Amino acid sequence: MPRKEAPLLQLQDYLPEGSFEGVAHYLQKHKVHLTITRQRQTVLGDYRHAHSGSTHRISVNGNLNKYAFLITLLHELAHLFTYENFGNRVQAHGQEWKNEFSKILAQFLLKKVFPVDVEKALMRTLQNPAASSCGDEKLLRVLHQYDDKKEGVYLVEQLPQGSLFKIKGNRIFKKGEQVRKRYKCLEIKTGKLYLFSPVFEVELVTG
Repeated sequence: MPRKEAPLLQLQDYLPEGSFEGVAHYLQKHKVHLTITRQRQTVLGDYRHAHSGSTHRISVNGNLNKYAFLITLLHELAHLFTYENFGNRVQAHGQEWKNEFSKILAQFLLKKVFPVDVEKALMRTLQNPAASSCGDEKLLRVLHQYDDKKEGVYLVEQLPQGSLFKIKGNRIFKKGEQVRKRYKCLEIKTGKLYLFSPVFEVELVTG
């Protein structure tokens, strides 16, 4: 998906029903320049604060399902609120950001825009939000159920041990044993071992 500007009304196509007006309010109030971008492997969204006459800038991956898109957008808006209140004087994902994210997330939970299982996962998130949009494995596992199913694509934890899978760049790995919360996987070409999150999305290699 190419990088593109998002006309405000078009944003409805990316959001759960009942959430657009609340999101639009914050984007307009804080003059946010929102960009919907292609899939990024390591981040789901990004925030850049206003400076030298420019506006606040937020980007969100356009391949996310509607619930993941909204949660990611709220995550980035929380960065904006934190910056407006504290500037660069606090840590990016410190207690100040956690407070802001919890507050805005709670507002949208009250709107009942999430399915019951996502809502339950988010209630746990309210207690201690993860620093990364990709960091809350329990939440990502639930959200994955609402992704458009792609043939041959699985979470690492769904593959049998010994399976071959590939990631971006056609790098091929063999799934090994679980070590604490990660899976030890062998890169076939280099013989090096890497640790993979159980909810990392990969493509099964067959034949």
